[in-house]
Amino acid sequence: MIQVEPKMPTSRRRERSMLSELAATRVPDRAEHVLVLDDSLAQRSMMCALLRKWGHTAVPCDCPDVALRLMEDPAITMVLSDWMMPGMTGPEFCRQVRAMVRTDYPYLILLTSKSDAAALTEGLEAGADDFLTKPVNPPELRARLQAGARVVAMQREAVNNNRNLRTALAEIQSLYDAIDNDLNEARWLQQSLLREPYRPFAAADVSLMLKAAGHVGGDMVGYFPVSAHVAGLFALDVSGHGVTSAMIAARIAGMLSDKSPDQNIAIMRRDDGSFAALPPDMAAWRLNALMLQELQTDRYFTLFLGFLNMKTGIVRFVQAGHPHPIVLRVDGTTELVGIPSMPVGLLAEASYTCAEVKLSPGDRMLIYSDGLTECPAPDGTALEEEGLARMMQANVALKGRAYLAALEDGLSAFTGTDDFPDDVSAVLLEYRGISRPA
Repeated sequence: MIQVEPKMPTSRRRERSMLSELAATRVPDRAEHVLVLDDSLAQRSMMCALLRKWGHTAVPCDCPDVALRLMEDPAITMVLSDWMMPGMTGPEFCRQVRAMVRTDYPYLILLTSKSDAAALTEGLEAGADDFLTKPVNPPELRARLQAGARVVAMQREAVNNNRNLRTALAEIQSLYDAIDNDLNEARWLQQSLLREPYRPFAAADVSLMLKAAGHVGGDMVGYFPVSAHVAGLFALDVSGHGVTSAMIAARIAGMLSDKSPDQNIAIMRRDDGSFAALPPDMAAWRLNALMLQELQTDRYFTLFLGFLNMKTGIVRFVQAGHPHPIVLRVDGTTELVGIPSMPVGLLAEASYTCAEVKLSPGDRMLIYSDGLTECPAPDGTALEEEGLARMMQANVALKGRAYLAALEDGLSAFTGTDDFPDDVSAVLLEYRGISRPA
């Protein structure tokens, strides 16, 4: 009996014709390793011959189990698999390939005589990328392979890009770690610039607090002795954050150091060799000129610079853009003191005005940065001077560093976190007075 091949639908014939014409105009094939899985020797041989003719490497196989082992080789990037095979169908083979752990994406083409929608749906759900209807038409096969090769090439490029991206991210992480180590070192160095956090003088005790919002900050606080009965106090807050602000803060703090009184910008040497404090407004003017003429930066800083006369209890100071100091009197009342002036480093013609406050034995004076008063509660409400004054009153039983630690704890409770949005710094001056002989 003569078997007549079913007549191919008109739309399918048109598709094959278009694919044949398209294949004839293609650029030369990109060489791929193609696994040919078919239990028919004649079919395998024919397809392998075509693949080699088009420049591909053909890997023939007649057993699905062996083919799965071959698919462990990443060199195989495409598969031509028959649908009906002993022991395993083409869709089952596709499922097992898709379940394999591979860094690339093998392109799977199923060869089938089935053309109904249910069969095509089964193949797609199993992981097949394309189909070829038997008997195989060589131009159509070549066109399908070229389409698959483009997908494989794009996937290969994506893998390479991802590999390059991972390498770049690893390098960035390495650089970040190096920067992080440098910043930790910078933080340690900045802390080393801070004077001893507690210093007793003849008639007063001075305590310091400094907490940067990041690795390093633009705040700095300190003190320096001028003479047996005069001590200098300073607090500064450089605009901005980070390394630049920290470097400027360190530079200015170095100009107010007690290590070399002759280099301290706020101290002058008398004719007899002793030292005396410059008027605070003059020292602020000199710092302003230095910022504008020598440092030449767009940063500026707020400054408190004052001198305590331990005999009289008078603190004479300049408040250049810095918050008003708060005085906590021995009777528990608080008051804001100071005369505001321009920050340092903004205008060449800026002028500065001195203010004075007299402390009595038992009084305390808190000089602080706006990182305290502007710290927000969870609802966005700032602490402000009134809230800070209440904290000062609530911890009156404590002294020195314990007192500042209690203020920091209170700030954490107010904000709900230990990570403050801005640098926090303070100088606590506790005046004892000079004991007079009976």
